[in-house]
Formats: sequence, structure tokens, C-alpha cells
Amino acid sequence: MTKIWEKENTKVKKEVEAYTVGEDYILDMQLLPYDIKASKAHAKMLYSNGYLTKQELGQLLDALKELEKLVLDGKFKIKQEEEDCHTAIENFLIQKLGDAGKKIHTARSRNDQVLTALRLLYIDKLATVMANAKSLQKQISVFAKENKGMQMPGYTHMRKAMPTTVDTLTLAYVAMLDDDITMAKSVLAVLDKNPLGSAAGYGVPLRIDRGITTKELGFETVQENPIHCGNSRGKYESMVVYCLFGFMQTLNKIASDIILFSTSEFGFFKLPHDVCTGSSIMPQKANPDVLELIRGNSHVLHGNLVTINGICLNLMSGFHRDYQLTKGPALNSIKITNDSIGMMTLVFAGLKTDKKRLEDAMTPELYATEKAYKLVEQGIPFRDAYKKIAKEIDQN
Repeated sequence: MTKIWEKENTKVKKEVEAYTVGEDYILDMQLLPYDIKASKAHAKMLYSNGYLTKQELGQLLDALKELEKLVLDGKFKIKQEEEDCHTAIENFLIQKLGDAGKKIHTARSRNDQVLTALRLLYIDKLATVMANAKSLQKQISVFAKENKGMQMPGYTHMRKAMPTTVDTLTLAYVAMLDDDITMAKSVLAVLDKNPLGSAAGYGVPLRIDRGITTKELGFETVQENPIHCGNSRGKYESMVVYCLFGFMQTLNKIASDIILFSTSEFGFFKLPHDVCTGSSIMPQKANPDVLELIRGNSHVLHGNLVTINGICLNLMSGFHRDYQLTKGPALNSIKITNDSIGMMTLVFAGLKTDKKRLEDAMTPELYATEKAYKLVEQGIPFRDAYKKIAKEIDQN
């Protein structure tokens, strides 16, 4: 199996090869569609600049379309010895087309290939995360509307504080997701630059038109400085995972609230049975495992963020193989976030409230601040009003 970096005198030990490849050949199955898309755009650019004939361009585009279908149908796998999707695609094209296939790597490197494929994937997946978050917002809003004005205790320090309502609490979640979506949009704006053509981080000594691939791939602009392209590896992964962690922080808060308020001790909320699991020993149990895993997975994302940031610190400008290790945490974070948003949407689709338990929880001390302010309205200084109400409560 040919490697695109292999030379006649290259003999790497199998153990070294296995260690350096790691899980890349598995992870890159997710990158294949995006690298195929970038290869199509690159072929059109090469033709436009005279490095491919019209016939060769047609052959390459047809072969890439065929490969695209194989991938879609689950009939194409990257072999471990191929290392990554870039080698797998080139080997397929060479095997299919011969010399025309050998020309596809003109004016590019695996470095800008992976930058481009990852960039396209991140943009695509972040758009999906935002769309799913908006669906969750709609489901929460339905729940809030159904329970509009229903009073419940508000808590500070996990002690009753002041009255609030179920819709005020749950619409806070909607507002938090608005912030997360805004953050994701800002990250998308940073990502929306085309690194293809930067090669190994120093450009190529050939006349190329990066504007062609930018238009073909739907990027907003060219990422002009080739060193900047390379240096964005890792940093952009950190940005992506940081914004995903924002979504998970929100889901963590929601999960923590629902777990607590659906306990038998509180009983404010009732979880739908079809999102709960049981116990192998206790027949009565209906466990909020899905919410506990959402809560736990927010910590997994935090760990992924720490991993990416740690890998990328103290590296001088230019490519380092360390960057390969940021791919797994980034892809893992995307999957976790999308799955978790979907699970939370299912929870809210069946979540109910217990009106009686909520009414019973509205005990007198919740209105202490309101009583103090009624005295303020009568002209009593707030501090005196505060002490008067506090004394009354202590006496009771």
C-alpha cells in the first residue's frame, strides 16, 4: 500500500507506523466527504491554471464522484496502512486513473488538506449544533408556555430565596442557549477562511488561484498568510470545543435542575418514563440516567478542551505531529454536544409539572423580601424594614 510521503529508501518499523497512525485512519472516515469535496475544488483550480487537461479534470471529477458514492453507501474504508483519508483518496485516484490521479497532489500538502477538510467539517457540524439548539429552544418554550405563571420557589445557596415561576426558570435556559448560539456564530466567522493552497505552511512555488477553491468550497475569504494557516491548527480546534463546552455548560445546568426538582423530596417536575432507566435490583426505580450522562459529558468536553490547549502550547510556528492528537477530542466533542442536545429535547418533549407540589412549596419565608419592600413603600428605610421582617421570622 503506497503512502504519499514514501520514498524508495524509506523503511519505517511497523511498531512506529502503528503508533504514529494511531486512530487517524478511523477518525478520518468522518473527514472523507469533506476531503473529497476539497479535492474536487482543487482539481478545478489545477485545470484553470493549466496543470490538468480538460479530459483529466473530467476523469478526476468522475472518479471523486464515484468515491463519494462508495463512502455514502458504506463501501469504502481507509486502511490502517494508508494512515489517513488524504492517502486513501489519492491511492483510489491513482489506481483508477493512473497518471491523472498522480497529478491531484500538485500544489497541495497533507497539511493544507487536513486543515481544509477539518475546517469544512467544523463549519458544517457547528451549523447542525446551532440548528439542534434552536429546536431545543422551541421545545423548552412550549413547556414554558404550558406552565406560564406557575409559581415555584427560587433558590440561592440551595435554600429557598424568593418566588419565581416555572416559565421564568425554563425561559432562562432559552436565553442561555441564545448566548451559546451567538458564541458559535463568532467561531464560525473565524473559521470561514480557506487554507487550501497554503501547502505545508509556506505556500507553493507555482502559480495558483486560491480564489477559485475559496468560491468552490463556499468560504467567505482566503486565509492569506500560509504560516497563519498552519498556526491555526489546534487554536481553531480550541475555539470550536470552547463554544461547544458553552452549550454543554448550559445543558449541565438544566440537567442539574431537573434531576433535583424531579426527586421525590421536591416533586416539582415529572420525567417521562421513556427517557428513564431502571434498576437491576430495585423495582421502583426510574433513573434520570440520560440527564446524569449529559451532566457528566460536560466534564468530558472540559477535559477535551484542556487536552487540546495543552497539546498546542509551547509549539513554535509551523507544523508539528502533535496537532494530530487534537482531531479526536474535537470530533468527540462535536458528537457529544449534538447527541446531548438531542437527548435534552426528548426530555422536554415529555416533561410535566406537579401543580400541587409546587403550590405546597410556596411557603411564607419566600415572601420575606416582598414584605420588607412593602414597608419601604410606606417610607421605612430598607435596612430598618429588613431587620423588622427578619425579627418577625425569627420569632416564628
